[in-house]
Amino acid sequence: DPGVTAAHNGGTHMPFEDAGIMRNIPGAVVIEPTDAAMLRVILPQIANHDGLVYMRFSRKNSPGIYQENQEFTIGKGALLREGTDVTLIANGIIVAEALQAADMLAADGISARVIDMFTFKPIDSDLIIESAQRTGALVTAENHSVINGLGSAVSEVLTGNCPVPLERIGSQDEFGEVGTIDALLERFGLRAFNIAAAARRAIERKQQN
Repeated sequence: DPGVTAAHNGGTHMPFEDAGIMRNIPGAVVIEPTDAAMLRVILPQIANHDGLVYMRFSRKNSPGIYQENQEFTIGKGALLREGTDVTLIANGIIVAEALQAADMLAADGISARVIDMFTFKPIDSDLIIESAQRTGALVTAENHSVINGLGSAVSEVLTGNCPVPLERIGSQDEFGEVGTIDALLERFGLRAFNIAAAARRAIERKQQN
């Protein structure tokens, strides 16, 4: 169970750094299916892949995001919502929080693009660059450390191609703790309101440039 989904197993069983470790292995594919519907589509692709694939996925029920038999491709992000002011890039159980954050922002007149970047590696560079050019401000949100995770992967793409303000939501170089998933999402700042606040910061930085 990755990150906060380890729940009552506590810090000794709460990996916030696993995807970052595996991302450093040459040629490895690192993926986090978002829900059961995606998992059923992605598993055959994993089985047919000629090489190492590391998949992080919770044994517990994840928020349902997708319909059955939707198409997904390893290495390609899924655009869930179009927007013009800021892009929210999330994966795993945090995708549901990102969608809620987009609703919060919309209530304040802020248009947020939402992307499910379910593959850490190879990252969908084209979609990241397109989003940076379209919205000019990005937020990453992950059930993982901000060190060498999704936020790091996105920042690597931006630095070499289209530098724009980026805010990273995730575990801030901390060990896990015991608690319910809901309590831990709040404890580690992974809730929708945290993502929405980060989006406002990214937009403010964009406007200052």
